[in-house]
Amino acid sequence: MKTIHCLGLILILTSITIACTPNPYKSINKQHKKQVKETAQNILEIPKAGEEGDTTNVTDLWVGTTNFSIRRPNFVIIHHTAQDSLEQTIRTFTLPRAQVSSHYVVSKDGTIVQMLNDYLRSWHAGRGKWGHDTDLNSSSIGIELDNNGSEPFTPAQIESLLSLLKRLKNDYHIPTANFIGHADIAPARKVDPSAYFPWKRLAEQGYGLWYDDHMVTEMGIPNENGEYKIEKIMLEPVPSHFNPKEALRIIGYDVSDYKAAIRAFKIHFIQKDLETALDDNDLRILHNLYKKYL
Repeated sequence: MKTIHCLGLILILTSITIACTPNPYKSINKQHKKQVKETAQNILEIPKAGEEGDTTNVTDLWVGTTNFSIRRPNFVIIHHTAQDSLEQTIRTFTLPRAQVSSHYVVSKDGTIVQMLNDYLRSWHAGRGKWGHDTDLNSSSIGIELDNNGSEPFTPAQIESLLSLLKRLKNDYHIPTANFIGHADIAPARKVDPSAYFPWKRLAEQGYGLWYDDHMVTEMGIPNENGEYKIEKIMLEPVPSHFNPKEALRIIGYDVSDYKAAIRAFKIHFIQKDLETALDDNDLRILHNLYKKYL
């Protein structure tokens, strides 16, 4: 009986503790809810048609149509936060003066924090460009990974990311090629999600494209000292008329800053020697890859 009373007391104290624990995001969630309501009200509002003689309203007649829908994301853009913690990133994304946000933040322990409804437009892509799309904020889902940019991503984080990507791809029928990184869309300004990011693993599960691994073999390459270094070499030959700048453009890169476009390509697909020009093996990989985008 005494044991039962003790257990009951523990449950009561636990309930009180939970009830008294403040929600650190209560205030910002309240502000978010208010802004969503205001935005929804703007959508629900029926535009007024001008009356006879009214020159202040350009709408002469309102006829509501049922042939409409809300935005459907067509890209997923992956970032790293370049900050020190999940809490710091959430704080940044909820400061009005920061003018930056993302739909999701994935912590190092795999926790997925959603910060916006998928159908809302977050401010994560900035002045990005991919192919002919120059307003990627309007056409994409932004995912931030809690990572300072100089460290590997954790296994738990990548597992959670893969689960999230699976849902997004299924829900919105996002094309395989449209899972890309921030550096891909803003090569002159951004380097995330860094060369540590496992793009190959994502591609193997249908999130992004990768070159043909079966065409890659290990070979001993001699250096100036006559010593051999084992390197992975793409065997597929490159035709003499191949234009690497045009290939990068076809993939989607903004090549107005060609050097930056090369670096972004290497961050994603080569993941070493990021600041150097394309060598012969890089060109073979680029040639193999760009054909998948034709």
